[in-house]
Amino acid sequence: MITAKIFNIENRTVEIYACTEQDKPVIYFNNYDKSGRSVYRALKEITDKDFSLVVIGNLNWDGDMTPYAIPPISPNDTPCSGEADEYLRILTEKIIPASEEHIQGKPEWRAITGYSLAGLFAIYSLYKTDIFSRAASMSGSLWYPDFKEYIFNHELKRMPDYIYFSLGNKESKTRNPYLKTVQENTEQIECYYAQKNIHTVFELNEGNHFKDCALRSAKGIKWILEN
Repeated sequence: MITAKIFNIENRTVEIYACTEQDKPVIYFNNYDKSGRSVYRALKEITDKDFSLVVIGNLNWDGDMTPYAIPPISPNDTPCSGEADEYLRILTEKIIPASEEHIQGKPEWRAITGYSLAGLFAIYSLYKTDIFSRAASMSGSLWYPDFKEYIFNHELKRMPDYIYFSLGNKESKTRNPYLKTVQENTEQIECYYAQKNIHTVFELNEGNHFKDCALRSAKGIKWILEN
């Protein structure tokens, strides 16, 4: 039976799937859905590595996960308010310390991970804090206006050991002028990091943005766990 320690901090829900072993990696996963159970279950089915998974939900998705404000990218969309810096402060100053009180020993290393806009946030956070040594951006929203240029013109807070990227092979097949850039941008960003001698990979999955989200998330976390 899968059990998790669950509590709230600053209106965000924190679920901790804690490893019983001492001093193992801790994976932080920002989640759109209310429960991280499906991601944890998928992970346990594909890797035998020991780790703790901390899933943060009930996020202000278009605010917490976005680095700066942009207007709607389509007629039926909502604007993104660009509150990632404030959320990252809550994450690093409140959520992470509280979470690690429930984890055995000290983290061997920490990773920041996420799907969609949370994949964008995972990469952005590497430019704002040095507490993460690995990252995984699954179907990350790297189409975000000017974000590729932000990466190319700013310095990482620390050189991460591993970064994982993935997309669905249909995600860029759209008329939306922003979304259609996602694969080209992701490939260029992955190449940029590889040239800095960061261990990277870009994986192309079958399907659109919404296919097999939990499994794709688990595959990305598995890669950074097993390398």
